Amino acid sequence: MAEEKPKILLHWLNGSRAHSILWLLEDLEEPYEVEVFHRQPNALAPPELTKIHPLGKSPVVSITAPGATKPVVLAETPFIFEYLIEHSEKGNSLVPPRWKPGQEGKMLGETEAWMRYQYLMYYIEGSFMPILVQYIILNAMKSTAVPLLVRPISKAIANRLISMIVFPNMKKHLSFLEEQLKTSGGDFITGPTLTAADIQLAYGMILAMDSFDSMGDWEKGSVKATYPALFAYADRLQQQSGYIKAVEKSKEVDNGAFSLAPRLQL
Repeated sequence: MAEEKPKILLHWLNGSRAHSILWLLEDLEEPYEVEVFHRQPNALAPPELTKIHPLGKSPVVSITAPGATKPVVLAETPFIFEYLIEHSEKGNSLVPPRWKPGQEGKMLGETEAWMRYQYLMYYIEGSFMPILVQYIILNAMKSTAVPLLVRPISKAIANRLISMIVFPNMKKHLSFLEEQLKTSGGDFITGPTLTAADIQLAYGMILAMDSFDSMGDWEKGSVKATYPALFAYADRLQQQSGYIKAVEKSKEVDNGAFSLAPRLQL
């Protein structure tokens, strides 16, 4: 008799990084279930998510051991990635080899690809995504969610902050990622094969592809012309079977709807 496996439940929120977890689970070929949550009209997560985790955020994953009644709850995208990868039979396929031959366990004995991978898993959530979130919030200040009488003022403030803070920082990030791709030795961010770092980075990259140009004036006229390797990479990510399966799963659980971005409905 096959050993009973723990039950994985993804608490999925539309327009959130839960999409990355869907992709990861599909590539790991782990059985899982999905509990669907929808954002409120103000684009915030619903209060019901606080019953799963005190912060009320998504993604959140619950794992219930066989015979147990209370699950262990995992939150924060990098931690969820790390835990699921370490406990999946296919996890090693999404992580570069760690050690150089004969250097196992030694300081600086790690491969360049593994060191790059480890750094990127922290960089994506700690540095790259906060800039995108800032842009989403500032863009909301220019939308119809803001009362008409004060919208010209909020729009002017938002545009100023984007030009002063968001755009200069985004240029640094995209230049950095372009260089990472050019020096990876392959089509993906750490080398020739897809890793969990690509899956985690994909959410922000694909989410913002159509928004970058509106941030400011790019060196070569458009962000795509300025960073061609990065945009070719984003296209490749969307062609990966795991990404396609995750999109299909999102549509399946959300009555045919799909969007990476949270949307205001005020």
